[in-house]
Amino acid sequence: MARGTVEALLERRESIQGRIASLGDLRPGSLVGRYRKCGKPSCHCAQPGDPGHGPSWSLTHAVAGKTLTRVIPAAAVAQTEVQIEEYRRFRALGKELVEVSEAICEARLAEADAPVEAGKKNGSRASSTRRSKRKPSG
Repeated sequence: MARGTVEALLERRESIQGRIASLGDLRPGSLVGRYRKCGKPSCHCAQPGDPGHGPSWSLTHAVAGKTLTRVIPAAAVAQTEVQIEEYRRFRALGKELVEVSEAICEARLAEADAPVEAGKKNGSRASSTRRSKRKPSG
C-alpha cells in the first residue's frame, strides 16, 4: 500500500480524535415521557380521550446487565436529550476510530511485507525441522 494512503488514514484518525475531544456531556439511555391516570373518578384524567397526568420523564439504560431508571425533571429534558445525542455521536465516532485504526494497522503490515528488491520474490527458505519437546528432568 502506498505511503500516501497511510498518511491519509493518519490524518483521518486525527480528525476523528479531534471530534471526540470536542464532545460535550455524555449520557447513555432512552428518554421516555409517560402519562398516567390517578384513579380519581372526578379528575380530568378519568374523562375518555384524556391522556392523563404527565408527561413524567424517565431515563433508562443498562448497567452491568440490569436496567436502571432515573426520573428526569421536566426542566432538564432538553439538556438530557442533548447529552443522549452526544453519547450516540461518541459511539459512532468510536466505531469509526476503530475502523480507521484497523486500516492503518493493515496498511503498515502491507508496507512491511512489500519486497525491498523486485527480483527477490520467493527466495530460498531454510527448511524447518521438527523437534520433539524436551521432557522435564526430575
